[in-house]
Amino acid sequence: MHFYVFWQSIHHEDKIFLGLRAPNEIFEDYQYLIKVSDACNWCKDENKITQANRIRIVHFILNNTRIRTNENLEKLKMEGVFETMFCLHEKKEQKNLQKTWARWSALFTPQPFDEIKSYFGEKVALYYLWLNWYTILLIPAAALGAVIFLYGLAFFNTSPLIKEVCDSNVTMCPSCDRVCEPRQLSETCTYAKVSHLFDNEGTVAFAMFMAIWATAFLEFWKRHRARYVSKWKVYDWCEEEEELIMEIVNDVECKPKEFKHSYFQSTLVLILFTAMLMVIIGITHALVVFRVMTASWFSRSESDFLEEKANMLAMLLGAVLHYVTIQIMTRVNRWVSLKLCDLEKLNSLAAKERSFTVKMFTFQFFTLFSSLFYVAFFLGRINGHPTNYVRLLGFRLEECHPSGCLTDLFIQMAVIMLLKQTLNNIFEILVPWAMNFLRKKTARQLKRQCGKCYRKFCREKQGRVEACDICKRRDWLRNYHLGNTDAFSLFNEFLEMVIQFSFTTTFVAAFPLAPLLALMNNIIEIRLDAIKMVRYERRLIPRKTNDIGIWTEVLEAVGVFAVIINGLVIGISSDFIPRLVYHYHYGPCAKGINSTHCMQGYINDTLSVAFMKTNIKDEYMLKTNDYANVTQCSYRDYRNQDYSLTSQFWFVLAIRFAFIILFEHVVVVCKFIAAWFVPEKPVRVKNSRLHDKMERLKSELNDRKLGRPISTEV
Repeated sequence: MHFYVFWQSIHHEDKIFLGLRAPNEIFEDYQYLIKVSDACNWCKDENKITQANRIRIVHFILNNTRIRTNENLEKLKMEGVFETMFCLHEKKEQKNLQKTWARWSALFTPQPFDEIKSYFGEKVALYYLWLNWYTILLIPAAALGAVIFLYGLAFFNTSPLIKEVCDSNVTMCPSCDRVCEPRQLSETCTYAKVSHLFDNEGTVAFAMFMAIWATAFLEFWKRHRARYVSKWKVYDWCEEEEELIMEIVNDVECKPKEFKHSYFQSTLVLILFTAMLMVIIGITHALVVFRVMTASWFSRSESDFLEEKANMLAMLLGAVLHYVTIQIMTRVNRWVSLKLCDLEKLNSLAAKERSFTVKMFTFQFFTLFSSLFYVAFFLGRINGHPTNYVRLLGFRLEECHPSGCLTDLFIQMAVIMLLKQTLNNIFEILVPWAMNFLRKKTARQLKRQCGKCYRKFCREKQGRVEACDICKRRDWLRNYHLGNTDAFSLFNEFLEMVIQFSFTTTFVAAFPLAPLLALMNNIIEIRLDAIKMVRYERRLIPRKTNDIGIWTEVLEAVGVFAVIINGLVIGISSDFIPRLVYHYHYGPCAKGINSTHCMQGYINDTLSVAFMKTNIKDEYMLKTNDYANVTQCSYRDYRNQDYSLTSQFWFVLAIRFAFIILFEHVVVVCKFIAAWFVPEKPVRVKNSRLHDKMERLKSELNDRKLGRPISTEV
């Protein structure tokens, strides 16, 4: 085990700062082990240990060294022996990154990935490389989504479906008991227009495009990544081997952490993991109850506005409450994921990080998307029918609008996505900025004192500049007062972007503007994260890697999941299939009547008539006497007078399932073709690695020949 030399201790008020340096033997051992490792392809760049590598090695040793009482640094910090540990920003490189990258005026300038890699390490550089690539490829998706939206807007006032709703004199059944009065279908004209913006013929094509786009994005990303990791000479790098090397550097007599597996532990983790998912789903049910009860309360309000917009306001409040739930559950999900990883007792940091990522993402995915699943696939489909409504705690479940449920899904997504992106960005920049502003007073006082320091007195005999105590104290305090960073800092950024990728691809059939919102957010997010990392936060511990890790598999899983969900949204949530069936089987054109539009009468065809035993007033327990003589009303469903399902319902249902199967198979085949057509490794990278390996083998052979005696035997 190597011993550290405390470079210097500096006192400031009630704190003692310990500057730490490691002996060169540590880095020499690391250089040698890297050179002889299996992961070394062409290690000439390792002859010089960069500052980022030094920080990474020292940080690993500090966190994995134990004293005689078997206490490590983390335990000592918990006991209050040490407050924190951080590495210093290098002023020259920091100012260079601020000038070329971490500023708002550089919003549309290329990112200096090589400089980012040299300063923050490969892991941070690959995050920005991936985010930059994702943002670039969002441009065609955002453009096509905007075209789909404009297509719906172009026929905003000319669609026969909208005209049929706006000119209708059909009386709809009350949406709740006691206080909700029957309404004319024409009163929902505005809602029908909004529905047409997102539920039109272009939605299917756009959903197919986004499914193929997700595959193309990942395949082209693998090629893009390969160019840079080959350039940085980490293509063959292995995280497990790197960790073994640093353990040996720390302690030559260390023993490997062997792999362990316990069926009992795996079963326990699986049970607890499933139980947590059930809790998240239970919270979704609570949100459904909240929406139902809120809609009922608003419908009983004395305010005409609240009474008329009861369902819409309940949906908006439900979306806002869902956002608040997301913020709370994010912290709960992280704690549970860490505890589950501790139960698994994994043998390496890399394995623990992969396990934590999968668990945390799964919990977050269910937290964010569970309510969307309810709106997409259950809202308005399990609420029953007149005389036999399904009730929850005495309240009737929500119903879909006669124009469909897709608008409800769109509003839910828009509120969550806008709130999440906007508020997260505001807090991300305001909190570090405010804390940095409040801490500037101490730094200014030290700056005035530092006027006594002259450069000529700070020089060593060799001519190198060694800052005086005041200069060091000012620099150390400046870094100490910056925002704290830890192992979750970069993970949080990745999680935020992958969740956004899920929003952009999964329910895109209901929200074609999602790629456009994601594009605008990412343009700001790149510079916001850069400014935060360079100016307002302590320097991240550089991490070496050659990929974005398990996130690649997560993105591939999201891409497959997106095909299934979009197929279900179009086939079940959208009115695309019922309109298609009506056009070619039940509509005027199918009957040979060409004098009218083929979709004429579609809205009436999707409505069923409920005949009351007495009247609407008695059936729905209405307080008013205005409807004592009304004995029938319409509701959205395919039912006969005895409330049995019609043959048209079963025919439409069969076509829905046939479309889902066909859509998913066609898109999956297209995804496989796209994945095959785009090779992961560019030819230039393959040839470069081939030449590097040959040069290395020749170099090793020449060194061997120079070191052995020449034989004269024949």
